[in-house]
Amino acid sequence: MARPEKEAIVAELKEKLEQSKAAILTDYRGLNVAAMTELRRLMREQGLEYRVVKNTLTRFAAQELGLDDLEPYLEGPTAIAFSFEDPVAPAKVIMDFAKEHKQLEVKAGLLRGKVIQPEGVKELADLPPREVLLAQVLGGLQAPIAGLVGVLNGAPRNLVYVLEAIRKQKEEAS
Repeated sequence: MARPEKEAIVAELKEKLEQSKAAILTDYRGLNVAAMTELRRLMREQGLEYRVVKNTLTRFAAQELGLDDLEPYLEGPTAIAFSFEDPVAPAKVIMDFAKEHKQLEVKAGLLRGKVIQPEGVKELADLPPREVLLAQVLGGLQAPIAGLVGVLNGAPRNLVYVLEAIRKQKEEAS
Protein backbone atom coordinates (compact mmCIF):
# COMPACT_ATOMS: atom_id res chain seq x y z
CA MET A 1 0.00 0.00 0.00
CA ALA A 2 1.35 3.42 -0.88
CA ARG A 3 2.11 5.82 1.93
CA PRO A 4 -0.71 8.33 1.18
CA GLU A 5 -3.23 5.46 1.27
CA LYS A 6 -1.91 4.33 4.64
CA GLU A 7 -2.02 7.88 5.99
CA ALA A 8 -5.65 8.16 4.86
CA ILE A 9 -6.52 4.90 6.65
CA VAL A 10 -4.75 6.06 9.83
CA ALA A 11 -6.64 9.36 9.69
CA GLU A 12 -9.94 7.53 9.20
CA LEU A 13 -9.24 5.13 12.08
CA LYS A 14 -8.22 8.04 14.30
CA GLU A 15 -11.46 9.85 13.50
CA LYS A 16 -13.57 6.73 14.18
CA LEU A 17 -11.80 6.01 17.47
CA GLU A 18 -12.17 9.63 18.52
CA GLN A 19 -15.86 9.98 17.61
CA SER A 20 -17.08 6.58 18.76
CA LYS A 21 -18.77 6.25 22.12
CA ALA A 22 -17.55 2.66 22.25
CA ALA A 23 -15.22 0.46 20.22
CA ILE A 24 -14.71 -3.23 20.86
CA LEU A 25 -11.57 -5.00 19.58
CA THR A 26 -12.04 -8.64 18.67
CA ASP A 27 -9.98 -11.56 17.44
CA TYR A 28 -12.00 -13.20 14.69
CA ARG A 29 -9.62 -16.13 14.03
CA GLY A 30 -11.56 -19.27 13.20
CA LEU A 31 -14.70 -17.55 11.95
CA ASN A 32 -15.65 -18.51 8.42
CA VAL A 33 -16.94 -16.06 5.81
CA ALA A 34 -20.57 -16.90 6.53
CA ALA A 35 -20.13 -16.18 10.26
CA MET A 36 -18.33 -12.89 9.57
CA THR A 37 -21.09 -11.88 7.16
CA GLU A 38 -23.71 -12.71 9.79
CA LEU A 39 -21.84 -10.68 12.42
CA ARG A 40 -21.55 -7.70 10.09
CA ARG A 41 -25.29 -7.96 9.33
CA LEU A 42 -26.13 -7.98 13.05
CA MET A 43 -23.88 -4.96 13.54
CA ARG A 44 -25.50 -3.02 10.68
CA GLU A 45 -28.98 -3.75 12.10
CA GLN A 46 -27.91 -2.04 15.32
CA GLY A 47 -26.35 0.93 13.51
CA LEU A 48 -22.81 -0.26 14.24
CA GLU A 49 -19.76 -0.65 12.04
CA TYR A 50 -17.53 -3.74 12.15
CA ARG A 51 -14.23 -3.49 10.35
CA VAL A 52 -11.11 -5.62 10.04
CA VAL A 53 -8.08 -3.40 10.66
CA LYS A 54 -4.33 -3.61 10.33
CA ASN A 55 -2.69 -3.55 13.74
CA THR A 56 0.17 -1.28 12.69
CA LEU A 57 -2.14 1.37 11.25
CA THR A 58 -4.46 1.13 14.26
CA ARG A 59 -1.45 1.49 16.56
CA PHE A 60 -0.48 4.74 14.79
CA ALA A 61 -4.04 6.09 15.11
CA ALA A 62 -4.18 5.11 18.80
CA GLN A 63 -0.82 6.75 19.50
CA GLU A 64 -1.97 9.99 17.87
CA LEU A 65 -4.98 9.97 20.23
CA GLY A 66 -2.84 9.16 23.28
CA LEU A 67 -4.37 5.68 23.65
CA ASP A 68 -1.11 3.93 24.43
CA ASP A 69 -2.98 1.42 26.66
CA LEU A 70 -4.54 -0.03 23.51
CA GLU A 71 -1.19 -1.15 22.05
CA PRO A 72 -0.88 -4.52 23.88
CA TYR A 73 -4.19 -5.65 22.35
CA LEU A 74 -3.09 -5.00 18.78
CA GLU A 75 -1.64 -8.45 18.16
CA GLY A 76 -3.01 -11.09 15.79
CA PRO A 77 -6.09 -10.61 13.60
CA THR A 78 -8.09 -7.62 14.79
CA ALA A 79 -11.52 -6.31 13.92
CA ILE A 80 -13.15 -3.35 15.63
CA ALA A 81 -16.85 -2.74 16.24
CA PHE A 82 -17.56 1.00 16.35
CA SER A 83 -20.64 2.58 17.94
CA PHE A 84 -21.31 6.26 17.50
CA GLU A 85 -24.65 6.29 19.39
CA ASP A 86 -25.15 3.58 22.04
CA PRO A 87 -22.01 2.57 23.97
CA VAL A 88 -23.59 -0.71 25.12
CA ALA A 89 -24.79 -1.99 21.71
CA PRO A 90 -21.50 -3.35 20.30
CA ALA A 91 -20.72 -5.21 23.52
CA LYS A 92 -24.19 -6.82 23.52
CA VAL A 93 -24.00 -7.86 19.86
CA ILE A 94 -20.49 -9.29 20.20
CA MET A 95 -21.18 -11.15 23.45
CA ASP A 96 -24.44 -12.62 22.07
CA PHE A 97 -22.67 -13.66 18.88
CA ALA A 98 -19.76 -15.14 20.84
CA LYS A 99 -22.17 -17.45 22.70
CA GLU A 100 -22.82 -19.30 19.44
CA HIS A 101 -19.40 -18.76 17.85
CA LYS A 102 -16.77 -19.52 20.49
CA GLN A 103 -13.97 -18.55 18.08
CA LEU A 104 -14.85 -14.85 18.40
CA GLU A 105 -12.76 -13.46 21.22
CA VAL A 106 -12.94 -10.02 22.82
CA LYS A 107 -9.51 -8.45 23.11
CA ALA A 108 -10.42 -5.14 24.73
CA GLY A 109 -12.80 -2.24 24.55
CA LEU A 110 -12.68 1.49 24.28
CA LEU A 111 -15.42 3.31 26.19
CA ARG A 112 -15.53 7.08 25.73
CA GLY A 113 -11.77 7.21 25.20
CA LYS A 114 -10.82 4.84 28.04
CA VAL A 115 -9.46 1.34 27.44
CA ILE A 116 -11.38 -1.43 29.22
CA GLN A 117 -10.45 -5.07 29.73
CA PRO A 118 -12.46 -7.95 28.19
CA GLU A 119 -14.20 -8.46 31.56
CA GLY A 120 -15.35 -4.83 31.40
CA VAL A 121 -16.80 -5.47 27.96
CA LYS A 122 -18.73 -8.46 29.36
CA GLU A 123 -20.05 -6.31 32.21
CA LEU A 124 -21.04 -3.64 29.72
CA ALA A 125 -22.97 -6.24 27.72
CA ASP A 126 -24.83 -7.29 30.88
CA LEU A 127 -26.20 -3.79 31.48
CA PRO A 128 -29.93 -3.44 30.87
CA PRO A 129 -31.00 -1.46 27.80
CA ARG A 130 -30.97 2.32 28.03
CA GLU A 131 -34.77 2.51 28.19
CA VAL A 132 -34.87 0.17 31.20
CA LEU A 133 -32.20 2.20 33.01
CA LEU A 134 -34.13 5.42 32.37
CA ALA A 135 -37.35 3.79 33.63
CA GLN A 136 -35.56 2.68 36.80
CA VAL A 137 -34.24 6.19 37.42
CA LEU A 138 -37.66 7.74 36.83
CA GLY A 139 -39.27 5.14 39.09
CA GLY A 140 -36.77 5.99 41.81
CA LEU A 141 -37.55 9.69 41.43
CA GLN A 142 -41.30 9.10 41.36
CA ALA A 143 -41.50 6.92 44.49
CA PRO A 144 -40.89 9.72 47.07
CA ILE A 145 -43.35 11.99 45.27
CA ALA A 146 -46.02 9.26 45.28
CA GLY A 147 -45.40 8.70 49.00
CA LEU A 148 -45.76 12.41 49.71
CA VAL A 149 -49.03 12.54 47.77
CA GLY A 150 -50.31 9.58 49.80
CA VAL A 151 -49.43 11.29 53.07
CA LEU A 152 -51.02 14.57 51.96
CA ASN A 153 -54.18 12.75 50.87
CA GLY A 154 -54.28 10.80 54.14
CA ALA A 155 -54.81 13.82 56.42
CA PRO A 156 -58.01 15.13 54.72
CA ARG A 157 -59.32 11.56 54.38
CA ASN A 158 -58.80 10.92 58.11
CA LEU A 159 -60.54 14.23 58.89
CA VAL A 160 -63.54 13.12 56.82
CA TYR A 161 -63.63 9.78 58.71
CA VAL A 162 -63.54 11.58 62.07
CA LEU A 163 -66.29 14.00 61.03
CA GLU A 164 -68.41 11.09 59.76
CA ALA A 165 -67.94 9.26 63.08
CA ILE A 166 -68.97 12.38 65.00
CA ARG A 167 -72.05 12.79 62.78
CA LYS A 168 -73.10 9.18 63.38
CA GLN A 169 -72.52 9.57 67.12
CA LYS A 170 -74.73 12.67 67.25
CA GLU A 171 -77.46 10.90 65.23
CA GLU A 172 -77.44 7.98 67.65
CA ALA A 173 -77.54 10.33 70.64
CA SER A 174 -80.61 12.16 69.26
